[in-house]
Amino acid sequence: MTSTSASAALAPYGWDEAWAETFAPYDSEGLLPGRVLRVDRGQCDVVTADGVLRADTAFVTPHDPLRVVCTGDWVAVEPAGNPRYVRTCLPRRTAFVRSTSSKRSEGQILAANVDHAIVAVSLAVDVDLGRIERFLALAWESGAQPVVVLTKADLVPDAATLAHLVQDVETTAPGVPVLAVSALDGDGLEVLAAVVSGGTSVLLGQSGAGKSTLANALLGEDVMDVQATRDVDGKGRHTTTTRNLLLLPASGVLIDTPGLRGVGLWDAETGVGHVFSEIEELAERCRFHDCAHESEPGCAVLAAIDSGELAVRRLESYRKLLRENQRIVAKTDARLRAEIRKDWKRKGAQGRAAMEAKRGRWM
Repeated sequence: MTSTSASAALAPYGWDEAWAETFAPYDSEGLLPGRVLRVDRGQCDVVTADGVLRADTAFVTPHDPLRVVCTGDWVAVEPAGNPRYVRTCLPRRTAFVRSTSSKRSEGQILAANVDHAIVAVSLAVDVDLGRIERFLALAWESGAQPVVVLTKADLVPDAATLAHLVQDVETTAPGVPVLAVSALDGDGLEVLAAVVSGGTSVLLGQSGAGKSTLANALLGEDVMDVQATRDVDGKGRHTTTTRNLLLLPASGVLIDTPGLRGVGLWDAETGVGHVFSEIEELAERCRFHDCAHESEPGCAVLAAIDSGELAVRRLESYRKLLRENQRIVAKTDARLRAEIRKDWKRKGAQGRAAMEAKRGRWM
């Protein structure tokens, strides 16, 4: 099959001239270009111009967990063989990464070459703004454009209440589209389909967020299994057990992922800055360039808290995510660990000095 016909066959999956140029050295070796549809147990399904092929990933499995073959990767695969092997992954344009629950604090890549990160949040339970901020930090860091989708909007029949919920999330997600969607009656689906058309979107959220139902609605058929959530807390069981790349009926592709119980940051300082852009803009007006926004004179952030311009919850969430990200990075950065210890000692000395001053006033 010629490279031109291969490009035409793979175009619906996101293949373009830039990918073809990157793949050229492998084309001369007789390897096939393809996109990874799913990965399980060291093997993957790869869509190629010759159809969907089953291939072994052992040939390119590195020690770095962030470089393993992942759903959404573009790869060079052998045209024949038993077993057939993936020979290499093409350099990723974007990658959605979280930290694992492992004490070794390793990163885990969830999806590659993604244009939109759809964060699904169920309206069947109270909206957790802090969790949304966490998802958005990872989404921005990945290089993808985040989109927050408030699912099960039919459970909020009062239009004013729904509008208020959307507004709350919009305040939490500056620069991010926030859509209220009901897969049951179709409200909002047309807008969401237009947002994700023509690119690759990854669907993220907790179990019970309605991701599989939303995926089925976008796909126009019941491809993903759906299970009921518990009434008591809105949580559900994992109906999706692997990450699957699926072709959308109009244009574009969708990667559905299992529900995420834990969403740990992974070197996401830039992403945190995007999520809390209003705090970072305020910080530029602080008197001191290294202001910690705690008790320093001339702190523009604290002034915004006092005036009501900035919510206390936002500042607390910002601090929490920055501290968490700093701990993650420090585990692999000796210089940063030393800086953190130095900062702890400085704050400890300041605390002791303050206590001594208080005691002096009491005596």
